[in-house]
Amino acid sequence: MKTNDIKKGTKIRTKQLGVTVSGVMMDNLKGNTRLIKTNGSEVGLFDEVGSVYSTDIIMAENSEGVWEDIEHTDKQGKDADFRRLAGF
Repeated sequence: MKTNDIKKGTKIRTKQLGVTVSGVMMDNLKGNTRLIKTNGSEVGLFDEVGSVYSTDIIMAENSEGVWEDIEHTDKQGKDADFRRLAGF
């Protein structure tokens, strides 16, 4: 599954907090950033809604309830490489 295939309301797993946490997709947009509700309380942080880079989304639950790994586009991968080089 690609990040652009994830629709609003889909359960996801992300790594933007430094550890893997669950969340819910909050938009139907496409691109390098997406709006999610993250469950930071799973690791002692706050639950919140905010934008994350698409490359921080690592898994999504499909319509059959099965978790799928996310495939990122070449552009998303290059953007992630640039952020790493810049220290983010």
